[in-house]
Amino acid sequence: VQLQASGGGLVQAGGSLRLSCAASGRTFRDWDMGWFRQAPGKEREFAATMRYSGGTTIYADSVKGRFTISRDNAKNTVYLQMNSLKPDDTAVYYCAATPRVAYSGLASPSSYKYWGQGTLVTVSS
Repeated sequence: VQLQASGGGLVQAGGSLRLSCAASGRTFRDWDMGWFRQAPGKEREFAATMRYSGGTTIYADSVKGRFTISRDNAKNTVYLQMNSLKPDDTAVYYCAATPRVAYSGLASPSSYKYWGQGTLVTVSS
């Protein structure tokens, strides 16, 4: 399984970006998908996740109302639409995938089996 994240870049505060994560593998529709981020000097943290069914999404409080996770199973791709970006959103963003896990584990990096290489998002003030 390979995950390829893209869409990062430099944006001014208040702007928007859409990240994409293309996955290989025939069982994408059975995977829970997540986005995590890691700012310089900080630990990797949870941003958003979507259940394999698409019926459940969870967001970190820091991004709730600004970020939207979605998936297109026909394209084996998960997206993260990021609006109203802030300098504090500056980080490397990673997509992650795992076969179905318990709800309680969806926001935990240790629950995810596969990781993409990351894409850098820089928000200037």
